Amino acid sequence: MAVSRFLHPYAKPTRTDFVTIVRGEGARVYDAAGKEYVDAMASLWYMNVGYGRHRIVDAIAEQMRRLPAYNAFDPFTNEPAERLADRLAGIAPVDDPRIFLTCDGSEAVDSAIKLARIAHVQAGQPERTIIVSRGLAYHGVTYGGLTAQGLPANQAGFGPLVPDFVNLPPNDLEAMATLFAEQGDRIAAVITEPIQGAGGVHPPVEGYLPGLRRLCDQHGAFLVMDEVICAFGRLGHWFGTERFGVRPDLITFAKGVSSGYIPVGGVVVGAAVRAPLEADPAFVLRHGHTYSGALAALDITADEGLLDRSKVVGDRLADGLRSLAADGVVEQVRGDGAVWAVGLAPEHDPTAIRDQMLGLGVITRAIGTDTLSFCPPLVITDDEIDRVVDGLATALD
Repeated sequence: MAVSRFLHPYAKPTRTDFVTIVRGEGARVYDAAGKEYVDAMASLWYMNVGYGRHRIVDAIAEQMRRLPAYNAFDPFTNEPAERLADRLAGIAPVDDPRIFLTCDGSEAVDSAIKLARIAHVQAGQPERTIIVSRGLAYHGVTYGGLTAQGLPANQAGFGPLVPDFVNLPPNDLEAMATLFAEQGDRIAAVITEPIQGAGGVHPPVEGYLPGLRRLCDQHGAFLVMDEVICAFGRLGHWFGTERFGVRPDLITFAKGVSSGYIPVGGVVVGAAVRAPLEADPAFVLRHGHTYSGALAALDITADEGLLDRSKVVGDRLADGLRSLAADGVVEQVRGDGAVWAVGLAPEHDPTAIRDQMLGLGVITRAIGTDTLSFCPPLVITDDEIDRVVDGLATALD
């Protein structure tokens, strides 16, 4: 069988036997043969409000009819972008923010890196170019975010990466403090996820994120929270950083802001970054993207109480997974909010278990050599959560 004309991301270019998903409703999707699946990954960490939301589709269609898109480079703006920025600024845990919009999370991460560096230049500190990240981090696939990753397999073969990036072991606050002591006057920013998602669902150890905030404050660096996965209800708050009581200087977002109905992402830009950018009236920010924006997904999240529902979903999923761990079926359970993962015994291949679960009508994601992740839509029912846990148990039996 010949390969299709579509070159798939994160897949073997020679693969031909893909599962063709054709429709969805709630937390379930259906393939071309009519088989039903409980989508325990919200597609790829983003379908928070579930499939089949006509309210979002209608809002998009109405805007498309009026004005499908228009750039916001000087001297233009557009109403949807302004309204979305106002809405996000009102819920973001950042002091006096403005919102920079992009098309996806990778663009958001690269934008945050550039904003951090150029803000230091405008503040008279052009030597601050170092970006510090963590092992197991995932920050997208464009070159800035790729360099910041802590997943070497994703970087292999792509040639020289961006200079002045330092990757440290995850949760090692002592290593971070040592780097600041040695090069604190050259560090532009530290970037981290509240919970490391694509690296295997790893919550931070207690005190780690507040420790990063203290080090950045002591040495004049910015703290960037990559919230592409954790924002918009995934951890029971609008932004995952609220779960850990930390206020960053920059927040990247995408995925859940529209629940994937349109490609949109961005950066929440706090007061510490805004001040040097706005200090010189002659300064022009020569960076930007074409983007779309929508408010309907945020309205649904608020109107249907999905921030609170996230805790219910997460608790039931975690309880089910922990019961498997107690029975020795899986070796480890980790996560927070409504994003979880299991660590498998060495004799279990996560990709093979993923495929067995597909046969049982449950979608999960294999990560590395020992992990399966679960990040379901926040509208998933209790029965559907139980079906996910039962499917995992059956596949491992």
